[in-house]
Amino acid sequence: MSLLEVKNLHTYFDTKRGLVKAVNGVSFSVDEGRTLGIVGESGSGKSQTAMSILQLFESNQKIYDGEIIFDGEVISKYNENQLRKIRGNDISMIFQEPMTSLNPVFTVEKQISEVLILHQGMTKKEASVKSKEMLEAVKIPNAERVLKSYPHQLSGGMSQRVMIAMALACNPRILIADEPTTALDVIIQAEILKLMNDLKTNFKTSILFITHDLGVISQMADDVIVMYGGKIVEAAPIMSIFKDARHPYTKRLMAAFLKTDINSRKDHDQVAPDLYEAENEVFDFKNFRENGVADSDWHQVADNHFVAVNLLNKENV
Repeated sequence: MSLLEVKNLHTYFDTKRGLVKAVNGVSFSVDEGRTLGIVGESGSGKSQTAMSILQLFESNQKIYDGEIIFDGEVISKYNENQLRKIRGNDISMIFQEPMTSLNPVFTVEKQISEVLILHQGMTKKEASVKSKEMLEAVKIPNAERVLKSYPHQLSGGMSQRVMIAMALACNPRILIADEPTTALDVIIQAEILKLMNDLKTNFKTSILFITHDLGVISQMADDVIVMYGGKIVEAAPIMSIFKDARHPYTKRLMAAFLKTDINSRKDHDQVAPDLYEAENEVFDFKNFRENGVADSDWHQVADNHFVAVNLLNKENV
């Protein structure tokens, strides 16, 4: 049984102009000790999918349909008190914006210690010692000084590392990482990714890794889902995505990623790759091609490789 299962999740915002369907029928699962990568452009629903798991919602936002199951429990039905017991303890999250996620009126030590005292039952002194150890684990120099600092006294990269230390403090069973290395330089980024992979290996922690960076995903993920317009358009093991992407949107992402190689030089007369070459007598991508929205049928094209398509003859599939 999967540690986390998301079934037909619909998370909407109720606005003056009507419902905004941020997450529109998303389903996936994460097994113990594995990393699921979620990729897609800004506004594709990646972060809102993650927020839905712990119900970290705005006042006009809620789950309209679907279930979220953690360790056999339907946590999408939990009340606020029940959710507090798993937030930061069983399921932790590294937020995308550390400068706004850290409380500006409390020191770093106070904020990390609070998690340890609340969820681990530590004394104030024990929590202080553990807090310093966590800062050192994420390669923060002069951890003693940083513990006594306030968020506004830290750089963006330093704040991000504090957020990561806080998320890892209780050795969570699931770590949700929403663009966790965005503000970090490449050396620190590599160290943080290694730290997260070590956590997965040593504690069998499952990771939900959200990013637009396919290079990072290639280092971190076992499986990948590609989101577009609040829906999943392709899901597959990591190697299948890189070697045999089928959906035109996934191919577009791959093409954009490969173009970042500054050493590549293409002939100007070279014909652009056909994004729709996977279409055949069984399926096409008519809805995506004509209307820019994900097709409604979910079709298996290889082992554990699924694509959102328009089936041409559903009776024979």
